[in-house]
Amino acid sequence: MFQDEARFGRIQEPKRCWAPPKTRPLVGQQWIREYTYAYGAVSPLDGVADFFILPAVNAQAMNLFLAQLAQRHGDEYLFIFLDGASGHKATALRMPANIGIMTLPPYCPELNPTEHIWDEIREKFFANVVFDSLEAVEDHLIEALLFMENNPSIVQSITGFKWIVDVLLNS
Repeated sequence: MFQDEARFGRIQEPKRCWAPPKTRPLVGQQWIREYTYAYGAVSPLDGVADFFILPAVNAQAMNLFLAQLAQRHGDEYLFIFLDGASGHKATALRMPANIGIMTLPPYCPELNPTEHIWDEIREKFFANVVFDSLEAVEDHLIEALLFMENNPSIVQSITGFKWIVDVLLNS
């Protein structure tokens, strides 16, 4: 699996959208700095995805995510690739027995297919949406993450980079 986290909040910049000819769409915009964070782990081979929403990005939150992931996949051994964020340092993590990790090279977000999940969620679920509260952001994020978890074929099509799938199938 590949793991990453992303920030979602109430800051909203207008995005391109369709409108009938000779009309100008009305799109809301706000600059309120309130955020929540989505943690995700995806399997490009079969499209399995697991997500967790937490209020921060740090080692404590990462440990909660790993514990949840280990519980959800209790009968499997998961090998997870993650970036080198400060909250991912092995000394700060309490590794569950059924999870191993490997750090991706620094400054290479293009190697992590989970980044594309965040792009898809932002494009399909958050474009031109203004939220009244952080709770509304979280409710909308839950809807988006559940959609991804319940549609492994979509996750697989977004994250199944040829080089990843080839390596996994030939090992």
